[in-house]
Amino acid sequence: MAQTQKMIECCESHEVHKDLLKIVNEKLPSETELYDLAELFKVFGDSTRIRILFVLFEAEVCVCDLAEALGMTQSAISHQLRILKQNKLVKNRREGKSIFYSLADEHVRTIIAQGCEHIEED
Repeated sequence: MAQTQKMIECCESHEVHKDLLKIVNEKLPSETELYDLAELFKVFGDSTRIRILFVLFEAEVCVCDLAEALGMTQSAISHQLRILKQNKLVKNRREGKSIFYSLADEHVRTIIAQGCEHIEED
């Protein structure tokens, strides 16, 4: 088993490919960018937030509409919307006393669409 593991860890030539590593290191984002990206993807790791985003694909809605559509309390919806807004995935606008939520931009739709395509692959 240890022999097999060692073979997986290293290529046949047992050489470091410095030319390839140089290219990779030049293209690798900074630690801050990698951290921010990981944090963004954590937001997509909650099915309630995904459900909210799917509702917002169809229409701009208020918290009470989202709560009714998803069978949740307005408080729970507001908490999730706060997280989505902090991560620039949703935006809002005020109309009188009501606040309406929508997707922040087309990037959100693209991320979800690509995720759906990925999980539906054979």
